[in-house]
Amino acid sequence: MRKRSLIALAAGITAVGGATFAYASLVERNMFTLRRFDVPVLEPDAEPLRILHISDLHMMPEQRRKQDWVAALGGTDPDLVVVTGDNMAAPDAIPGVLRALDPFLGLPGAFVFGSNDYRGPIWKNPLQYLLPEREYQQGEDLPAEDLRAAFVDAGWADLNNARTTIKAGGRSIELAGVDDPHIDRDDYPSVAGPVTADADLHIGVTHTPASRVLDPMAADGFNLLLAGHTHGGQVCVPGYGALTTNCDLPHAMAKGLHRWPGSEAWLHVSAGLGTHPTAPIRFACRPEATVLTLTPR
Repeated sequence: MRKRSLIALAAGITAVGGATFAYASLVERNMFTLRRFDVPVLEPDAEPLRILHISDLHMMPEQRRKQDWVAALGGTDPDLVVVTGDNMAAPDAIPGVLRALDPFLGLPGAFVFGSNDYRGPIWKNPLQYLLPEREYQQGEDLPAEDLRAAFVDAGWADLNNARTTIKAGGRSIELAGVDDPHIDRDDYPSVAGPVTADADLHIGVTHTPASRVLDPMAADGFNLLLAGHTHGGQVCVPGYGALTTNCDLPHAMAKGLHRWPGSEAWLHVSAGLGTHPTAPIRFACRPEATVLTLTPR
């Protein structure tokens, strides 16, 4: 009798595990969600300004559902669009990326790249992400320069180790960004320095929310910091949250809006819209884009 009970228990656990995997791989990874946050960073009496933050598309050419969902975000009527990298997951993904972002390419925009804009994914054991230190593995070259040219030709600001000021929503916005710290392409010292007093808003942008970048950005006076990379943990534990951020960001800050410790800056980390193609699952962490409505302090 006891043997039968153990067999039944094992069968039940297997069934639950199979159902959970099916949900995570077939359902939740396609449950695209629009998040909204109010961020009090503007001067008193200023009119609100809307930023659409998109990250980690990890686009495959055939992902039409994702492309259509992102394109429909044009209805949010953003003043500024910021894309924080990892747009591609295959060498022929650029048409899909541009199809998704087409409604925004005529708007004020800015971007940085992530590691998966330069090199494609390869198969790896997902449990490696739980290790404190691991060797970064890279796949085939991706057409990063072609994607860069498409974004720049649309008028978007390239913030990969760059700093500029643009106009959006009737405001002057100072932006500084870095190339991806995850693969040591960041060079914040080359663009560092106190923010300019004549800009209405100051935004720091990075793909990976690494403290070595966010700390000096906040110290320089950038009062809104935008990042992606973490996928919100991608597979989370209900009631607990992310098990990893794949960088030195605290797990409690894996996604959403938070004060950056020791500063007056706000940090928004997007959980992103895609997954690593060799681990196409999400659990307790829906794919997302975010509208940030900036309001007076």
